[in-house]
Amino acid sequence: MIELRDVHRTYRRPREVHALRGVSLNIEAGQRFGIVGESGSGKSTLVRLLAGLDRPTSGEIHFEGRRVDGLPDRKLGFLRSALQVVFQDPMGSLDPRMRVRDIICEPLGRRDPGRVAELLTAVGLPEDAAGRYPHQFSGGQRQRISIARALAPRPRVLVADEPVSALDVSVRKQVLDLLAELTGRFELTLVFVSHDLAVVRRVCDTVAVMRHGELVELGAVDQVYDDPRHPYTRELIAAAPNLRAELARLQGGR
Repeated sequence: MIELRDVHRTYRRPREVHALRGVSLNIEAGQRFGIVGESGSGKSTLVRLLAGLDRPTSGEIHFEGRRVDGLPDRKLGFLRSALQVVFQDPMGSLDPRMRVRDIICEPLGRRDPGRVAELLTAVGLPEDAAGRYPHQFSGGQRQRISIARALAPRPRVLVADEPVSALDVSVRKQVLDLLAELTGRFELTLVFVSHDLAVVRRVCDTVAVMRHGELVELGAVDQVYDDPRHPYTRELIAAAPNLRAELARLQGGR
């Protein structure tokens, strides 16, 4: 579904930064693909490229067999309907002046009360939430609104960019379970970006490990976590001493 071929992204102001260095990967339809790495690893740059919000300095990006990295904005409408992003900070990504029904309908370009009601139910919010504003909800509820908005145009790919890092620990599992359930129900391909090893292992079947703009390890999530090949992956796992405990909490254990 998504293919990156030797993708580089260099920013030259105020100083030269190599955000991505020769990244190549394939994301298959229906896959739950995790991207993990520390701050500055290139995860956010990769998300922007996948969503057509930025262009690579060199290399190619293909979506469903069609090359998209060189297309002008006016020809990227199909990509922005087919691939939707849920961002880290729901309060920052939701217009505080808009009611929830208008936020959800924004990607559609028209009012659709039936679709709004359907999506509010799907994300576990009451239908009367449609007439309220973002500040009237908790952080977890606002992220559910963000998910509903992303699902509105019936995308085939959902990119979740650190979707639970701004939430309280008590609601993380709820939002992760919701994303997993909706991914299955709507037959979505999920690209899940996080610095949190436990979260990625909880929701993904494949994981790519990034460091300083490079893809250093890629494989089935259990294989990468249980038998890491790259020294950096081993460092990440060693630096998360509570990984097992966090995994148990996310799985519903103690």
